[in-house]
Amino acid sequence: MLVSIRVRATALTLACCAFGIAQAQNVKPPKAQLWMDVSTGTMAGMPEMDSMPGAGMLAGMMGGGRGAGNTSYGMARGMNIMPSRVLDIALHNRLKPGVEASQTIPAGMRMGDSLPLVPPKAEVREPEPGEMPREHQMERPKGRILIYWGCGEAVRSGQPKIIDLSGNPADWGTAFAGRYTPDRGAKVGPAYALYPNEKNRVALSRDSSLVGSHQVVGDGVPASMKFTLGPAQDIMPAIDLQTSGSLKDSIVASWGNVANARAYYLHAMGMLGNNDMVMWSSSETGDTSMGLFDYLSNATIERWLKERVLLQPDTTRCAIPKGIFTTADGKSGEGGMLRMMAYGGESNFAHPPRPADPKAVWEPDWAVRVRVKSQTMAMLGAESSGRGPSASRPNPQPGPAPEQEQGSSGSLIPLPNPAGVLKGLFGR
Repeated sequence: MLVSIRVRATALTLACCAFGIAQAQNVKPPKAQLWMDVSTGTMAGMPEMDSMPGAGMLAGMMGGGRGAGNTSYGMARGMNIMPSRVLDIALHNRLKPGVEASQTIPAGMRMGDSLPLVPPKAEVREPEPGEMPREHQMERPKGRILIYWGCGEAVRSGQPKIIDLSGNPADWGTAFAGRYTPDRGAKVGPAYALYPNEKNRVALSRDSSLVGSHQVVGDGVPASMKFTLGPAQDIMPAIDLQTSGSLKDSIVASWGNVANARAYYLHAMGMLGNNDMVMWSSSETGDTSMGLFDYLSNATIERWLKERVLLQPDTTRCAIPKGIFTTADGKSGEGGMLRMMAYGGESNFAHPPRPADPKAVWEPDWAVRVRVKSQTMAMLGAESSGRGPSASRPNPQPGPAPEQEQGSSGSLIPLPNPAGVLKGLFGR
């Protein structure tokens, strides 16, 4: 008993000492803070759609921007596909909040000499034509969620985890519980200045590069706010994802190494019948991990690699278990899709540098954070070979083609949306 008390007392003393050291460093927020989020997004088996006819319409269907090469702030946080490369910039200048500024950029970005940073305008969102009013959108869930996990051709023992939505509503949250990353993006508002904006919405091109010297200029912006980005902070290449196998088989996903990728993650979902939804992830844990499709800090990536939540950066293949998208009577599901993330690094710059003396006050004149990621998505059961034109989609069994493709000659294959899959459980 005495030993236990002494151990606890020692632990408490160490904790207090550690807290005291942490508190001794008087760190104040920078006078000017810049956030840069860079995202690359594609659809497996399809060409990049920055300038394809009809890309603007498809971008709207996917919840993207306002047309090809016509972006809006916030797209770099989502599942951008059209345009394929997007850049979000947010500036918070405490000395002159809410004042327009500009960022001079290297010629390799192919976006001119500088980008305007403009305070956001308050926008009133009007309902889309035919959109259901919010007060009528809630329905009692029905059916089940079947959760699988881990790379491999066969379903592992103890799977799936089944969440019955007809049961206690308090249990529904367990279906979506799991690891997620807290929101570490800029909390934008009138005090910020953003890119893209109404003055300039040009997207990054396929040949753009962020490597080189950058400088933020504006009223109240410290004159020293200059920084240089290197290859580690550059736009990540598209994921060259290939898939093979029908919904009745084990679907194999393979890809080439992505430059600057620190880890990978895959997540698949689809409907079985009218009410059941299947979720699978490449994680070795049993949660859905839907919150992983975001930028991750370097420390989080390292921790989740050790916990086998993420795939190692030298991984180039992962199989989805056979039969998880097939009903008991052998029928294939519908509306399935696979999403994949390649996590890049997070880089931070500040001036002046943090003092070596932990008791010294540190108030940087400015700070910059740059985050990069690359992502892609693929239709489940649709053979794809990289990012070129989509391969043909032969019917794996004799007989008529799947119902969704009948009478669709010359039409585009519908692009799946996670929200659309969820509607199967919460009312169609």
